[in-house]
Amino acid sequence: MTITANLNDRIAALVSENYVFPEVAEAIAAGLADVDTALVDPDETAARLTERLQTVNQDRHLRVRHRPSGALRPADWEQHYAAEAVRNAGGINRVERLEGNTGLLAIAPYTSPVHMAERYIVAAFELLAGVDRLVIDVRAGRGGVPETVALICGYLLGHEPVHLQDLVARDGTIRQFWTNPAAGRLPLSVPISVLTSANTFSGCEELAYNLQAHGRATVIGERTRGGAHPVEIFELTDTLELTIPIARSVNAVTGTNWEQVGVVPDIECPAEEALERASQVFG
Repeated sequence: MTITANLNDRIAALVSENYVFPEVAEAIAAGLADVDTALVDPDETAARLTERLQTVNQDRHLRVRHRPSGALRPADWEQHYAAEAVRNAGGINRVERLEGNTGLLAIAPYTSPVHMAERYIVAAFELLAGVDRLVIDVRAGRGGVPETVALICGYLLGHEPVHLQDLVARDGTIRQFWTNPAAGRLPLSVPISVLTSANTFSGCEELAYNLQAHGRATVIGERTRGGAHPVEIFELTDTLELTIPIARSVNAVTGTNWEQVGVVPDIECPAEEALERASQVFG
């Protein structure tokens, strides 16, 4: 497969037209002109383009990906994510009751769209009903969607709706996200720890950040990767796709987000030691 030089112009135009920060978009687009994309190896092409795209402001959501099975087209998304939701149980990787009536909820690799993930989340919290404490493990969590994060937070932040964040688009349009308190929510008296790693990213970072910002959880582990911008996917070729951040997150409590800085743990330790540290915190 040979990638034509026109790819640079296509990516530059898409970034200029869609990236959340217009003034930064122009600088990013200008930096693509001399990237050699006339390569046989599409993985190398994607890597070179991603490296250059992230040079200006290190936005890790701005990237080119190679999908050998074929780039996702809008018509394919629903079917693809539906299959992934079944395969990954909507992102609910593990639910367990540990010693001392501690509940464990592990989320990986990412949360599915809310209408696909809801039944798995409902089932998880049915199993967690009555726990004395809860550990949420997002150490292997790579992403998710705000609607699904809001659904999970609806089980954890009490009986009143809670404003979580606003997503502010390039044109200033604001979309708010609030919890919808769930019938099977945990009492506010149940303490929560969230376990993180240096690989925790995007929507899974949002879950940790929301709970920390609202004083609902103690974050234990490593500082996360730092990706707070929701994206849109654009098909470039048969096997290459471009993800572009199209909005910025503004947390309702902090007025900012975790972009580039990551979620900073309340208790910092190696990721592999985080569960043990959580048990010590709970006592």
